[in-house]
Amino acid sequence: MIPLILFVALGLTILVLFEIRARKDAGNGAEQTEPQPADDSGCCGQHLVCERETLLQTNAEIIYYDDEELDALAGIQPQDFTADQRLMIREIFETLQEKDVPGWCRSLQLRNIQLPEDVREEALLIVRERRKM
Repeated sequence: MIPLILFVALGLTILVLFEIRARKDAGNGAEQTEPQPADDSGCCGQHLVCERETLLQTNAEIIYYDDEELDALAGIQPQDFTADQRLMIREIFETLQEKDVPGWCRSLQLRNIQLPEDVREEALLIVRERRKM
């Protein structure tokens, strides 16, 4: 029983040391701004996780796609949208060029705007197809 307790204690000690080391490395590391690709058609290759793959924005800059009226939907759950709000989102989505869809999705994420399920599925399909290119 005592060897088991010692083994668990050793494991926890190692885990704590790794956590301390990781936090220290993260705190001491120089904050580097990651280079951004000129557009969504390519990746600079220097991202830890490519923006094109995750749809995550690495900087806090919000880019609008002539859709400022969607800001009124921030924080509202898609199931609570009115028919007019769903139509507004659909119309904006349909005016986008395919190459703008990933950036638009990132913009909506930063603005805390969720897409209705049907538009969301179509947007993700476009993003997946663009990744294959």
